[in-house]
Amino acid sequence: MNEFIAGLPKCELHLHIEGTLEPSLKAELARRNKLDLEFRSYEFDDLTSFLAVYYEGMQVLRTEPDFYDLAMGYLRKAASQNVRYAEIFFDPQAHTSRGVPFSVVIGGLRRALLDAEKQLGVRAQLIMCFLRDFQAEYAMATLLESLPYKEWIIGVGLDSDEKGNPPAKFAAVYERARQEGYLLTMHCDVDQDNSIEHIRQAIQDIGVDRIDHGVNILEDQKLVEEILAKGIGLTCCPISNGVVTDSMKAEGIRKLLDLGVRVTINSDDPAYFPGYVQENLAALNLSREELLQVERNAFEIAWLPRHVKDAYLAELESYGAA
Repeated sequence: MNEFIAGLPKCELHLHIEGTLEPSLKAELARRNKLDLEFRSYEFDDLTSFLAVYYEGMQVLRTEPDFYDLAMGYLRKAASQNVRYAEIFFDPQAHTSRGVPFSVVIGGLRRALLDAEKQLGVRAQLIMCFLRDFQAEYAMATLLESLPYKEWIIGVGLDSDEKGNPPAKFAAVYERARQEGYLLTMHCDVDQDNSIEHIRQAIQDIGVDRIDHGVNILEDQKLVEEILAKGIGLTCCPISNGVVTDSMKAEGIRKLLDLGVRVTINSDDPAYFPGYVQENLAALNLSREELLQVERNAFEIAWLPRHVKDAYLAELESYGAA
């Protein structure tokens, strides 16, 4: 089974590039940028304590080569695990808020994506996330700042601390993003306050194209039926679930899969939890057919042209048949 998972053509749709900052690269970038910083270890037990460590680590990211090296590090790992396509979250506000220009962030990431496709055979696109614990006005300003780079960004997302920051807070930002041609996704983290109401807002009020995490949707059968009817997929991350909540939510993920929901398996912040996509797939003890279905789901809900999806799906079916 481990060999089967290793060879499986994979699609990753929930990956924060800042969450791939391995301790060794963090130390290297600190030296490069002449930063004398005392970093706490990657230890936490809930979403809030994770975010404190997560944002602290970003201080080493200062220059375009830093962001290039960060992204290339992930993409090399992805290639080693046979990830064929990835959609990568980045958090510009986490950098612009400390004085790093937007152009520096996206310039380094974009160059890495181009090099990875040529050198590694991994195709990737960028999703710009807004930090929900900042003001909606800051999110709108960030959206406007992104427009000169619109051809480099496939969609927008919403992440960070969900408590007290419902989707409705960003309704106007998302409406403008839709007008600008961005596709829409949004974190509905596991076991948060008002989880079901936040999922409802994301689906019905905002009109997202997919939901990141979202396992709590099982608490409302009508919402499950609605995402089935609309074909909305969920980008689940079992290992990170098991760190910031009481379990990986494996039973819920399997139930959603059995119901026909387009569930996908992803790594979230693999340097911190830890575990890249291959380890997340292995953690659930799925059958071969379930693993194939998870990857079918991922390629189907990926933000790609139909003919590109079909080519990846054909590769997947060929692997399954063999």
